[in-house]
Amino acid sequence: MFLVGLTGGISSGKSTVSSMLRELGCPIIDADVVARKVVEPHTPAYLRIVCHFGRDILLENGEIDRQKLGQLIFASEEKRKLLNSITHPEIHKAMLKEILYYFLRGYRYVVLDVPLLFETRRLTQFLNHTVVVYCDPATQLSRLMQRDGLTQEQAEQRVAAQMPLNEKRGLANHVIENSGSREDTHRQVLRLHTKLEDSMDFLLVRVIAIAAAAGLSGILLYAAKVLLS
Repeated sequence: MFLVGLTGGISSGKSTVSSMLRELGCPIIDADVVARKVVEPHTPAYLRIVCHFGRDILLENGEIDRQKLGQLIFASEEKRKLLNSITHPEIHKAMLKEILYYFLRGYRYVVLDVPLLFETRRLTQFLNHTVVVYCDPATQLSRLMQRDGLTQEQAEQRVAAQMPLNEKRGLANHVIENSGSREDTHRQVLRLHTKLEDSMDFLLVRVIAIAAAAGLSGILLYAAKVLLS
């Protein structure tokens, strides 16, 4: 099995592309979904976040108010880095468990939907393909303002808190241009899906895994013979 990284920017359309790939049968591990799970009440990440950011960021039911926390971290790079240092290790551990699940079920590849894929760079070394969902800056701002009810200044602040999409585009193997119609985006996703399905990358990974397993078995067999002789 090989890994595909999918990323983008806020309101660039990454979730739309992820949904399209899922409809085509691709296994998707969504880092945002995982991130919500690892900060559920009483988890280690939740307790550390409350310790550092205070109980003012909690809803009445005890869950973290994502909107309040978002306002804090988008206004402060220091607080944003602190939050990432708390959540990212937990997110990566949870994602690894899901990757192993799909590997054991025999899937050829898994798509990792990760918003900060290139910002953290912790996963890029394990990826065979990276995909960026791109849209032009004006479209990105317009979508964000409409989606979240933000002023232009607030939207610009949130966009500025992330790596520029142009920079991400230069780091990716594949780019989905999502400034146009949904139909045009879907055509690009279909082409990407065909490339992934036709890829032979999974064969190399499986050969290495089988060789490693065979080597480990040989070592264990030799050790058993030594101990029993």
